[in-house]
Amino acid sequence: MAVAEKKSFSEAGKILFVTQPTITSQIKALEEELHTKLFERTTKKVEMTQSAVILYKYAKEIIRLSDSAQKEILKIEDMIHGDLSMGCSLTIGEYILPKYLKQFKDMYPLIQMSVEISNSNNIITSIKDQFIDVGLIETPIDDPEIMVEPFLEDELILIASPNYFSNNEITISIEQLKRTPLIVREKGSGTRAVLEQYLNQAGMSIDRLNVVMELGSTEAIKAAVESGLGVSIVSKNAIIKEQQLKLLTAYPIKNISFYRYFYIAFRKEQVLKSTTELFIEELRKMTGKQEVSVS
Repeated sequence: MAVAEKKSFSEAGKILFVTQPTITSQIKALEEELHTKLFERTTKKVEMTQSAVILYKYAKEIIRLSDSAQKEILKIEDMIHGDLSMGCSLTIGEYILPKYLKQFKDMYPLIQMSVEISNSNNIITSIKDQFIDVGLIETPIDDPEIMVEPFLEDELILIASPNYFSNNEITISIEQLKRTPLIVREKGSGTRAVLEQYLNQAGMSIDRLNVVMELGSTEAIKAAVESGLGVSIVSKNAIIKEQQLKLLTAYPIKNISFYRYFYIAFRKEQVLKSTTELFIEELRKMTGKQEVSVS
């Protein structure tokens, strides 16, 4: 299945943590057992034969049934245990997730959790390669292999150091924003995608703004803004402490609002592990969201 999905023996080896010769020998053994050829190999790519297409269909069903059997067996256990690996985009992982993880861990202390912090694009890749079970991302991804579901609303706001603008300014105009040094997240981050989306809707390209710096984390951006290097647009959840300590000031932008949802993401057509299913259900309850089907 890994070779079929990646169309590459070497890429399949990477996600399965084995060498390419191991993959090659296992495929060869499978072809000998079934008395058929499964892949047409060229120097550039690997293509499935008709036999492989048939086998792939049944292989998915075999794995689905195996996962379902494990889940049913786990249900008869008195205490829920197991492992849960997830990926979170930076804003969610640094400012949103910790309080929910604490609640979840208090309810299910035997579940071992690991969290990968990365940008939204990397999280989706990790889900597809089955390195992680579930992702929490900042932008809806249109991918035929991935199911996304909104679970929490967020707002992006313009931030600046105190006295960066004159004291009598309450809102910042688009024209003023064009002239102001702007610090933004890197391409591929959810925050950057939302920023570009709303600017485009307002008839404004990010290329027309005075972008002076791209940084790979919200913490780095906040430090740069605090030092007076420029302004930025980040999640309101990211500056709660800084506002309380009067280290940063938030401003609305005239005629533009940056609202978005945070999303749960997982693979389509796959039986979720009991721990993954449980986490998603509890997260819906904790954030007050009912199940929403979004394809």
